[in-house]
Amino acid sequence: MKIVLSVIFVLIAIALTVIVLLQEGKSQGLGSIAGMADTYWGKNRGRSMEGALEKFTKFAAILFMVLAIVLNLL
Repeated sequence: MKIVLSVIFVLIAIALTVIVLLQEGKSQGLGSIAGMADTYWGKNRGRSMEGALEKFTKFAAILFMVLAIVLNLL
């Protein structure tokens, strides 16, 4: 059981690292005009690939922390 959870833990850690590196930086648009935040991608961020990456990052981080606690207790 501990070996299976450890393998899943490592896979989630690798996936989390890759997903975080795929995301765009939050400071990317600071040099542009202030009105650029109201573009199509700014309004529909939840439906874009960036929004999906953010959602999966939150899910993977929560799962990572839960598995870390469970593995610590075993």
